[in-house]
Parts: sequence; structure tokens; C-alpha cells
Amino acid sequence: MKLINLFFISLLIIVSVNVTAQDIPKWKIKELENYIKEADKPLIINFWASFCKPCIEEIPYFQRMVKKFEKEGVELLLVSLDLKEDYPKIKTFATKYKFTSSIVYLNETNADLFCPKIDEKWSGAIPASLFVNNKTGYRKFFEEQVSEKKLEQEVKALVEK
Repeated sequence: MKLINLFFISLLIIVSVNVTAQDIPKWKIKELENYIKEADKPLIINFWASFCKPCIEEIPYFQRMVKKFEKEGVELLLVSLDLKEDYPKIKTFATKYKFTSSIVYLNETNADLFCPKIDEKWSGAIPASLFVNNKTGYRKFFEEQVSEKKLEQEVKALVEK
């Protein structure tokens, strides 16, 4: 158990480093599932790709919203679903677009495997976002671009006690 806790603490440290100073970690779906399960603060996971215009449009206001709710401990994890051959470009892309949140690359190719593990109704379309608060049991999934107004409503619901 101590080894598992040490692993997650190490993983958190790696992921929490600003994207401009890190390589993008490659995660399998099981690692993402564990990260969600072990989250001890309100968590937003945004699934995106560099080729997805609506994804790129919404990430800046996700980042602003997390900053607005930083006292409540809201965390944003950006999960790249870019194609395997585009993996080497993610860091440069994220820097260019000033992504400051933690980023991981989901190293999976079978959407039929990983999508239902995030939400049973997820078709694989992006952008998609998962809002989780393990302390309150809050869990909500969106398979669409979330407007800034809707995002603020969801973050408020996410942090309610």
C-alpha cells in the first residue's frame, strides 16, 4: 500500500509541473482510472486533441475557471487524444497555445476500450470533459464543447459541499 501511495504521490508531482517545463507523460487507461479514483480534490479532466478546433477554443476558459476556483482546490488535467504520430508535437503545441495545466497523453488506440471506462455513453467524440469530486460523490460527463457560462455552473456544482 505504501508503494502505491508513493507511486501516486510521485505521479502527482510529475503531472503538476508546468507543461513548459516537462515532457508529456504517456498514460494507459488504467493509470487515468486510478488518478480519477484517488483524486482528493475537485477534478476536471478535459479530453482534447491538437486537431480539434472546439477543444482548443475551450481550454483557455477551463484554465481561467480553475484559477478562479483555486481556493477550492479545483484541478484541471488535460488528456491528449492526439494520434500516436503526433505525440512528439504535443508539448510544442501546448506551449504555443499557452496551456498551463497538467497534460498527459492517453496512450491507447482502442476507443471501445477506454471510452466506457470514463463514461458508458461516451462515443469517443471530443471535446469531452469529466467533472469528479470524490469527497461529495459528484460526477458529470459532457461530450461537447462546454460554454464558459456552463463551465462556471459545473465548477460551482463540483465544489459544493
